[in-house]
Amino acid sequence: MDLTTPPEADAPRDARPEEGPAVESAADARRHFAREMADGFLAPFGGSARAMQVASQSAHWMAPAVVRLRRTVRTSEAALILVALMIGIAAGIGTLLQSGIAHGLQVWIYNIDSDARLSAQDHVAPLRLLALPIGGAVLAGFGLMLRRRKRPPIDVVEANALNGGVIPIRDSLQVSAQTLLSNGAGASVGLEAAYAQIGGGIASVAGQWLRLRRADLRILVGAGAGAAVGAAFGAPLTGAFYAFEIVIGAYTPAAIAPVLTASLAASVIVRSSGAHAYLIALPSASAILTWDYLLYASLGLFCALLGIALMRLVTLLEIGVRRSPIPDIYRPIAGGLLLIPLAWASPQTLSAGHGALHLDLTTQIGLVLLIQIFLLKALASAVSLGFGFRGGLFFASLFLGSLVGQIFSGVIALIPGANPVDPSDAAVIGMAAMAVSVVGGPMTMSMLVLETTHDFALTGTAIAATLCASTLVRETFGYSFSTWRLHTRGETVRSARDIGWIKNLTAGNLMQGNAPTIAATATIAEFRRRFPLGAARKVILTGTEGGYAGLAATIAAYGEDVQPEAPLSSIAVLTDRALAPEHDAVTIMRIFEEEEADDLAVVAPDRTILGLVSETFVRKRYTEEIEKSQRALFGE
Repeated sequence: MDLTTPPEADAPRDARPEEGPAVESAADARRHFAREMADGFLAPFGGSARAMQVASQSAHWMAPAVVRLRRTVRTSEAALILVALMIGIAAGIGTLLQSGIAHGLQVWIYNIDSDARLSAQDHVAPLRLLALPIGGAVLAGFGLMLRRRKRPPIDVVEANALNGGVIPIRDSLQVSAQTLLSNGAGASVGLEAAYAQIGGGIASVAGQWLRLRRADLRILVGAGAGAAVGAAFGAPLTGAFYAFEIVIGAYTPAAIAPVLTASLAASVIVRSSGAHAYLIALPSASAILTWDYLLYASLGLFCALLGIALMRLVTLLEIGVRRSPIPDIYRPIAGGLLLIPLAWASPQTLSAGHGALHLDLTTQIGLVLLIQIFLLKALASAVSLGFGFRGGLFFASLFLGSLVGQIFSGVIALIPGANPVDPSDAAVIGMAAMAVSVVGGPMTMSMLVLETTHDFALTGTAIAATLCASTLVRETFGYSFSTWRLHTRGETVRSARDIGWIKNLTAGNLMQGNAPTIAATATIAEFRRRFPLGAARKVILTGTEGGYAGLAATIAAYGEDVQPEAPLSSIAVLTDRALAPEHDAVTIMRIFEEEEADDLAVVAPDRTILGLVSETFVRKRYTEEIEKSQRALFGE
């Protein structure tokens, strides 16, 4: 392994070399690229070797055209935008299909009108509430079919943060199916996770088939996920900022055109189908004063505290359920049984809460009842997720935030001499602030306020409230709900910002494999004979069975006060500290700082010596990768 020459950085898009063998016959090239195309198309689907062989043969005649297409997309920004347009259309269609399936299940199960919302019902027949545990049983059976899978499905945030945008299509289909079952049965979860997963999953499969570079694939995945969310609300700006803030993790010049194109295309598809944009009709547009900014900023801070409490409640409930004697297969059933009394007390706890949000905004509800609905909905969401139903907290946080805003307005009205706060305005601000606290993305939620209310003055206060909420959550908690769930699984992910390259910079990849070694029982004289000054800076010492026994510095072996007959173990350092081959660059640099060392050995669990790593080289490679990611960030 060459430790001095770093991998060649990506060249600018217009100067990147084309792929392909330098010398190859036309027939060989056709066979080669046919195999590539079949592998690129079926590998994300988990296709068998036989399926790939058949696809390779059937695609033999298409190979040259596919190669030209891949090269065009990799070298042309306009071509990438065109691909994003197609992804946006597919994401819009996927959103329509999933929404229709989930709503159709609710219409069939709960016998509601096709244009009605489950959470807006005044009453639900008790027998129909048995659909909750029955749906849990179906979900448990679905999970039983997937028991052989040893890892949870990869979502769009995890894929962009750790995997360079790679999402197996099976993971996307699994998340979508489980979310549709959960929401269709009436569990208190939203469909936005399924929308984003399918949109991002389609983009990931297309990008892998086109052999996109890591940075371009991440942009395309963000565009697909954002387009799906924007289509769900009929709000393309919301979808675009969702892609930037939550899926890509940064506002990048290279991503602006593809993301906006995909989001606009998806929204146009949904509106062309006859679906209405998600609008919140406010009774009147009142003037926004300086006092209102301060008041709504305090509402944003309050929502941040409630959002943190909600995320911790879900996690504590999940931990408690895992530690309980309830078998995994029965947990969704138990969760469905627990949801029945909550739904009986208030049907607004059912499903995501779209209908309930509109109902509560257009009717006069007492303060006590608002508090009751908030507590019931928060508990229902925690039970649904804690007991194994699949879904997200995106719309649930919007609904809960609208309740908090109305409660806030009601409490202000009880204070003697206080200026009244419009409950509708407070509901919209609370909606945005709570969603930012749970989901993240202050500009995403501010754009949602703008596109659903068409009120620019209210959007200004929403920006102030969401920024306050986002800052408090980052300072005191540090995670959104998606990254918090990754954190509980042991990942160090705080946003969708690409840190997957750090995971690839491991001690096993960075080490010098042919590091010099010598037995720890050898004498100083023997060391001097084998390693003259300048031959090696550090030498690894081996024990009686060939295992790691420490490091010996060459300069120390040539010290004036060192006796030539002394054993090397007398000058050994770091005898009980070494690196594991899976340690990443951040961990390696932290250990270097703790030990104040310049070199560290890499050893296996049985103390077998694998190699040597220098701090200088690790920091050099780390800096190079940061610079490369920065160039990709700006599309260079």
